[in-house]
Amino acid sequence: MNETALIQDAQNGDIEAFNRLVLAYQVSLYNTALRILGDEDQAADATQEAFISAFRHITSFRGGSFKAWLLRTVTNACYDELRRRQRRPTLPLEPTDDDDEEMESPRWLADSSMTPEQKTEADELEHAIQHCLNALPTDFRTVVVLADLQGLDYAEISASIRTPLGTIKSRLARARLRLRECLQGFKELLPAAFRLEDGSHS
Repeated sequence: MNETALIQDAQNGDIEAFNRLVLAYQVSLYNTALRILGDEDQAADATQEAFISAFRHITSFRGGSFKAWLLRTVTNACYDELRRRQRRPTLPLEPTDDDDEEMESPRWLADSSMTPEQKTEADELEHAIQHCLNALPTDFRTVVVLADLQGLDYAEISASIRTPLGTIKSRLARARLRLRECLQGFKELLPAAFRLEDGSHS
């Protein structure tokens, strides 16, 4: 994919070029929204809103990381949803299905190559990770998702959410610490590399 050419074509009004960019980045944006919001339907809505906003404002893109630019739009859409959520009754922390029942096996984890035992373990780990992410303040959750899920560097995160570099570094360090502390409550689900033995400070 010649991303630069597609962006230029999209800036000139080529919808097909923009649709190719959507196909390239929709999974990244959806996964980001899902981790920030913890709800599949709201993540899908935020992703759609992000791409609509990106198409409307693509002429304002002036180079740099297009992925980081897109992630800023989906982060903004997530923040809008979280503000709306504050005006409604509190939503459950765990993923729910269409009947508002807590989901045993979130659809985004489906992997036909897993054994039933591996699937159960993966479901439980996913549950634990999302639970701990949801327990973080929104600003902390956002930076850890952008850094550790999407692989953005400090500068790209800073540009994406328009926050000073020093603040990004501080939030990320504190978010990772809180996340690790929370996940220790689920240590039997974690791969050995993520476990902290008693007394360890690594």
